[in-house]
Amino acid sequence: QVQLVESGGGLVQAGGSLRLSCAASGLTFSNSAMAWFRQAPGKERGSVAAIFWSGRSTWVADSVKGRFSISSDNAKNTVYLQMKSLKPEDTAVYYCAAAASLGVVRSNPPYWGQGTQVTVSS
Repeated sequence: QVQLVESGGGLVQAGGSLRLSCAASGLTFSNSAMAWFRQAPGKERGSVAAIFWSGRSTWVADSVKGRFSISSDNAKNTVYLQMKSLKPEDTAVYYCAAAASLGVVRSNPPYWGQGTQVTVSS
């Protein structure tokens, strides 16, 4: 059974940084892709970053490029989302997701975490 557990969310002032973590289990890690999505109140959930578990392929949405980065620690079965220069519009629930490929994980991943709230105050 695949389990994804996010942590690291919280309240931060604009301009600050946070690092989200997603601990994964039940996956074939060498062939898995991971992604971070976010959903703000009243808006659709959208992907912000993705990584193929080997770390050879990454993708970051244009809207957060230069501020957000994704990385993984295969030894810890954990993927991270480093967020810096945070803005109030980054406020959302951030979800970790997993799939077998980078394309699927960005569009319709079958596995989801429970989400972690990120609130950026102005």
